Amino acid sequence: MNKENLDLKFGDYNYVRPDFEKLIADIRALTQRLVNANTSEQAVATYNELNEVSGTTDSMMTLANIKNSIDTKDEFFDKEMQFIQENYPRVQEAEVEYVRAFVNSKFRKELEEEFGVYLFQKYENYLLTFNPSIMEDLVEESKVVMEYQKLLSACSKEWNGEQLNIVQLSKYSQDSDAETRRKATNLISEIYEEQTEKLDEIYDKIVKIRDRMAKKLGYKNFIELGYKKMGRVDYNAKDVEGYRKQILETIVPICNKLREEQSKRIGVDKLTFYDEPIFFKTGNPAPHGEEKWLVERAEKMYSELSPETKEFFDFMKTKDLFDLDSKGTKAAGGYCTYLRNWRSPFIFANFNGTTHDVEVLTHEAGHAFQVFSSRDYIPEYTWPGMESAEIHSMSMEFFTWPWMDLFFEEEADKFRYNHIAHCLMFLPYGALVDEFQHIVYENPELSPKERREKYRELEKKYLPYRDYAGIKVLEEGGFWFRQRHIYQMPFYYIDYTLAQVCAFQFWNKDRKDHKFAFADYLRLCKTGGTKPFLQLLEVANLENPFIDGTIKKAVEPIEEYLNSVDASKF
Repeated sequence: MNKENLDLKFGDYNYVRPDFEKLIADIRALTQRLVNANTSEQAVATYNELNEVSGTTDSMMTLANIKNSIDTKDEFFDKEMQFIQENYPRVQEAEVEYVRAFVNSKFRKELEEEFGVYLFQKYENYLLTFNPSIMEDLVEESKVVMEYQKLLSACSKEWNGEQLNIVQLSKYSQDSDAETRRKATNLISEIYEEQTEKLDEIYDKIVKIRDRMAKKLGYKNFIELGYKKMGRVDYNAKDVEGYRKQILETIVPICNKLREEQSKRIGVDKLTFYDEPIFFKTGNPAPHGEEKWLVERAEKMYSELSPETKEFFDFMKTKDLFDLDSKGTKAAGGYCTYLRNWRSPFIFANFNGTTHDVEVLTHEAGHAFQVFSSRDYIPEYTWPGMESAEIHSMSMEFFTWPWMDLFFEEEADKFRYNHIAHCLMFLPYGALVDEFQHIVYENPELSPKERREKYRELEKKYLPYRDYAGIKVLEEGGFWFRQRHIYQMPFYYIDYTLAQVCAFQFWNKDRKDHKFAFADYLRLCKTGGTKPFLQLLEVANLENPFIDGTIKKAVEPIEEYLNSVDASKF
């Protein structure tokens, strides 16, 4: 690793197109050396060299993706992403041969001692997700997924004389004025209605490609392959089904009650989709400043939370490792990623002046803090699995509660009530998205219309209070079009709910004893991805969400808190 790289700011990170041909040749040479190794030291050396040669390629692909997200109309990075999508599967083909040689090495015992048994579990799992027969399918899948991102990032509607994208319009769909909300919600819905045929067509292609890959690899359908691609080695679809049942039985009734209270609080006889975003008669809490102001307050917050978070946030700010404001050509959503060559996390978001700005900043900072804390591990252990990674982010949202006065001033208590109530109400939606995907991949032959009908059925099961008030595209089951995970990251959604249940446990522990709760959290972050999900829960002294009763136990103190707050005063 070039030490000079570590002193640069993000704007100085130099992109160089990955040399896939050289990387493939290097991987094949290392595979041969691994096979021919005469000592365990020689075998270990091949692994370390592989990380060295792949680090630059990985960093350049990540940098290209960030730049493409920041400006989806930048032709240079649009072409670079196409180049990467078309060529990277060939690297995977070479990598899988190295992984196979590594798993079957005569020095496996010594390699397990050096790198841990979990690396072999991960590798054995990976070998079940790829062979050369699906290489062209992977290229096609990647291209079609990019179509979705480009389609929606290019959509906009006129608002008071300027063109606003979906993220920018969503700010107005949460406005305290009912007519403003209705107008913005209708414009956003118009976008999805106008694009329904194209969105259906893109997803239909994606489902067929994924089903085809699964069958080529010997699976009945994409579900088992999807779980393996997510790296799930210690739970399965049956466990998740039982977990969704807990949400249905325990959380849905609480959410119905919260929506009834909201309806009374904002003074409407019947809560409609237009009204759902407005939790209080006086309007939702909003941060009292914009990007620079928010980052300054976040700096103070993290400097006071702990020495470790101070070091982390100082690093992020000094190196400009954020892109936070919403812009017309930015991709939607928010994420945190990691650039190996520069040992740098990076936070991408779309601030729009709502509560979500603070939530996404603390959420993605949780991811970034974790990866910053585990940068010294081998690449496979830098990040944990998705469900584990979301614990860090969602728990960080709660650990920062004492500092919310910095962002919301006199509305801080209003924010806290709003935040945890919405965290609870997210659980049924997360379960709905997960069950929808299971249905889709169990039945890949469903027509687009049938898929939308299935989604609408599930909405009535998990969100029984929802009333779309005649919005056609939503009445017909098109709400899921906006959920990019369904297109881009199959089965990555129940992870948020699993992590939320774990974050609730941290919330409970933090209220009893901050010092011990944060020590558990810090230990979890520093453990990185060295263990699978259920073992990481043990590291952090958290209870297993798959065990019946865990959800009920986690949310009882939250119900008590919500009942103790007179939300009408907000």
